[in-house]
Amino acid sequence: MLDFCVAIRAYNAERYLPEILDALFSQKNLEDTQWEVLIVDNCSTDRTAEIVREYEAKWLTNVPLRYCFEPRQGSSYARRRAIEEANAPLIGFLDDDNIPSQNWISSALHFASTHPNAGAFGGQIHPEFEASPPENFGRIAVFFAIVERKKTVCFTTGKYDKLNMLPPGAGIIIRRQIWLDNVPRELSLNGPVGKSLARKGEDIEALTHIKQAGWEVWFNADMHICHKIPQARFEKDYLMRFFKGIGLSKVHIRRGFTSSHLKWYIKLILYALNDFRKTFIYLIRHNFKIQRDLVYACEFQLLWYTFLSSLNWLLGSPIV
Repeated sequence: MLDFCVAIRAYNAERYLPEILDALFSQKNLEDTQWEVLIVDNCSTDRTAEIVREYEAKWLTNVPLRYCFEPRQGSSYARRRAIEEANAPLIGFLDDDNIPSQNWISSALHFASTHPNAGAFGGQIHPEFEASPPENFGRIAVFFAIVERKKTVCFTTGKYDKLNMLPPGAGIIIRRQIWLDNVPRELSLNGPVGKSLARKGEDIEALTHIKQAGWEVWFNADMHICHKIPQARFEKDYLMRFFKGIGLSKVHIRRGFTSSHLKWYIKLILYALNDFRKTFIYLIRHNFKIQRDLVYACEFQLLWYTFLSSLNWLLGSPIV
């Protein structure tokens, strides 16, 4: 049994995959650690598989580099496949645009050993922009898997628990058995599929299952990855689809832990009323900015589709 598995969900990953593998090749302070790298090809149509073969040929270490193909597209399927294939109790997930720092694995292992009740934990995610982000980008940065905090905190206690805060999936570390025991094989949300962003939120859905099972979920300030953000992510069409998808996904996360149909219906009415209130107030306060400022338009898009999703569930015709 190995100590750690790095799992990379790769979908058309040829742009950054060599840099990710080079960064993993350069990991430090792992002299007594047995670990592996597992690449899950999620239906790539580019040179992803060829790049892996090239690295297999020159991977001159005792760290196994393995490749598998997952035909069902969507990050939830790729993650599940990685968990089933991994040979270690701890799995560190990297997206195909995440570059880990040289002590990313050693920091993860140290945190896991000192926090045995942590079922999952994320770390610092620093952006590297291909182009300048929109003005006021800080208002929506958290939705782009950007997390920069000075202190280590637990998301499942105190004020963070009350705010329902959870880390993004980029760079998340999970205990394999806890995931297998508590996260359903089939999630309601599958993640982006091709150009579709309608089922985002799969990471939060999975982590919510771990949280509800009584395990701690943490932010570890000593773990660092770089998140490559291409210029296309800031085009208006992408941003509108992106925030529409996040809004539509919220009803699934809210619904996941309500077993009683009547109780869910009552909660859904309350959600819909509150969503409408927040959307209406935002529109009144920021109508002028929504028309002229891309970030404010994104925030309104999120509020509107969160409300619309709840409303359609009430009417019996969910749009996701």
